[in-house]
Amino acid sequence: QKTDRPTMANGDGSTTMYPKKSVLPAEAENHAMPSKRSFNLRYTAMMSPLSILLASACLCATSTSASEDASLDSSASFNEQNDHHRQRVHQAKLDLWLHGAFSMSPTTGIADDGNSAAIAADFEMQVAKAPLRHGPVRDVRRRLKHDLELEESTSGWYSLMENILSVRGGGDGAVKEDHASRLEKQLAELSVKFGKPFVDAIEQNKAEHAADCARSCELFYCADDSKINQWDTETHLNTSFASYSFGSVPPEDFSDEFKFPLDLIKVTEGAPLFSAEESAQVIHQAEEEGVDKNEYKSGKYKLGGDWLVNLPQTRTWFNSKLEHTLFPLLHHVFPELIRSPSVLRAHSVSLLKYNHTHPRTDVHIDNGILAMTLAMTPQSDYTGGGTFYEHMGVDNVLPMDVGHGTFRPGSVRHGGHRVHSGTRYILGAFLLLEDHVEHVRRLKNRGSELRTGGDLQGAMNHFEWALALNPRCTTCLKDWGEILVSQKDFVQAEEKIRSALDMLEGLDSDALFTLGLILSEQGKDEESITTYKKSIELNAEDAELCYNLGIKLGEKGDKRGEIMMYKKATEIDPQMGGAWINMGTTLAEMNNLQDAELMFLKAIECGGDVKTKGMMNLALLFQKKANDLAPSGDLSGAKLAIDQAAELVDEAKPMLDVKMALGGDSEDAMYASQLKPLRVQIHRMKGQILAGMGDLEACEAEFQTASEKFGDIPGLWDALARVRDLLGKTEEAKQAREMLAAIRNSL
Repeated sequence: QKTDRPTMANGDGSTTMYPKKSVLPAEAENHAMPSKRSFNLRYTAMMSPLSILLASACLCATSTSASEDASLDSSASFNEQNDHHRQRVHQAKLDLWLHGAFSMSPTTGIADDGNSAAIAADFEMQVAKAPLRHGPVRDVRRRLKHDLELEESTSGWYSLMENILSVRGGGDGAVKEDHASRLEKQLAELSVKFGKPFVDAIEQNKAEHAADCARSCELFYCADDSKINQWDTETHLNTSFASYSFGSVPPEDFSDEFKFPLDLIKVTEGAPLFSAEESAQVIHQAEEEGVDKNEYKSGKYKLGGDWLVNLPQTRTWFNSKLEHTLFPLLHHVFPELIRSPSVLRAHSVSLLKYNHTHPRTDVHIDNGILAMTLAMTPQSDYTGGGTFYEHMGVDNVLPMDVGHGTFRPGSVRHGGHRVHSGTRYILGAFLLLEDHVEHVRRLKNRGSELRTGGDLQGAMNHFEWALALNPRCTTCLKDWGEILVSQKDFVQAEEKIRSALDMLEGLDSDALFTLGLILSEQGKDEESITTYKKSIELNAEDAELCYNLGIKLGEKGDKRGEIMMYKKATEIDPQMGGAWINMGTTLAEMNNLQDAELMFLKAIECGGDVKTKGMMNLALLFQKKANDLAPSGDLSGAKLAIDQAAELVDEAKPMLDVKMALGGDSEDAMYASQLKPLRVQIHRMKGQILAGMGDLEACEAEFQTASEKFGDIPGLWDALARVRDLLGKTEEAKQAREMLAAIRNSL
């Protein structure tokens, strides 16, 4: 987005305008919003199918003895009580979810497999004490609750029974159509609707998934069903799991497999998965493999570290952990999705290093149905750092010391806090399931690739297909909205972004950023500023966001707020040259030329495309400085300033000429168009300063050079003739006037 920038006075009283540029959104992070999932929100005491079968067996087995009958009755009663307590826990978690709570773990230290009645009572006490969050969280979740209850009321007994079975870890799926059957039915219907292009895309998804899984088994541990390890609760007796809310909606793929209340973020507590000593040995080994000397770009930030495919010794350790600990653990905490550890595939695995030079990551999602993060460094080794989840708030960092891990579906927005000192290592892995193809994610990712390649229609088709599979794919809505922004269809773009934000309860800084941009393009400045501020509340360390908000505040006359935003942007990203330029321009407008000069020099140091823009703006500043000094009698200072301006413009010219020869953009063209008028003004001002100093010979030489370079400017020939008159060079003055007359006659 380009917006008019306030003007800076030139030496002759004219003005030159340079734009403050509002950065377009970067590639959207991946988020998704799956379809509504039916569940029972009202407490209903109901026997499970297992209890019903046991009770029936007691009634029908007339040949059993009285003692056997009593035993069966006791077993049925015990199971019924457990189901009753499990339903109480489930209902309490749903109530916590409706309240917008984040933590969904017992508060009294009760183990997961402890007394079920005590656990139920604990959760019910949490509900009684939980404050109801106001605003979009409450509204969105109540609407979802209403929709789900409506579905329940029309779906009959089997849907109600399915809700009871949907308690996490419970249910055998006996009354449910399996996921594969439902998916194939849905794909068949959509194939009829969208035709061969959709069918081809789905087949490509399957082929790519199979290839990715095969590649995973070449590099990382893969089990087979004949030889697998299970999570041993006796061995890991002192390791427990804290549960946290995934947010308002399920993951983008397999949403019907994950169960409400979406307590899907699991963090280990108690005994670690591996010791600090073992972790230190792994890090030492990885550093011998060069992990600490590598870096790569991820989003807006450079990360230290490397992929485990490049760290064979570290990969050997990780594979052992996959076999004996991590795959069994994942099967244990996500039994509704993972039928066996043998279906798990480690897809992308990296060891990341954070320090003051590589401090943090963007808010993002992970490119896999499941993801894990393992803490490889003691918390005492660094300050700052830690993982936060955007829907919980940027300051709500989940605690995780060395040897512990976080396990979650991949499509939750999260980021790494800035490390201020010391070094923090983490191991991150994205996971696939061999028997589950992530069609939504793959369609969405391919759409993003087509968009980057310029095939906007192909990209929009893929987003539409993904949304047909999952109407709550918010990333699809966001990416589609950004395409519409590029096509200047701001009304449709706003509709899609607002739809995504509504489902996300307004808790997506990237979507708010895009909405702020859309509102700005439509001239809705107050709404745009409000939206940008909401985005900053979620993610204050977004340089582009701070930059855009600075521009909007400047347009509204809030110079102080504008400068604060540019300062914040450059603190986040010192290489953001545009922010340095805009900050310098605003300071110059406030007549703070000394600080403005420093800002333009910072922009020039950034290099790249912004260097010439910094040079041209600094030249304008020196021109203004000369114009201020000359009337006060400081002609030497004025001459020094105008010479600096001339040097900068002369250095910038060949760079801008090359840009234009290579097809520069509209902003390059604007700067290039200012080269000639600015250089003419500098020549004129220097000549005037030299005349004021009494150096008429130098003054003549200046106007002679200027008229030879810019022979079509009448004023330069007029000035040259006047100087020659003063020097008594009558014939030369006559020649200059003849050139002046010829130019005027040609106009």
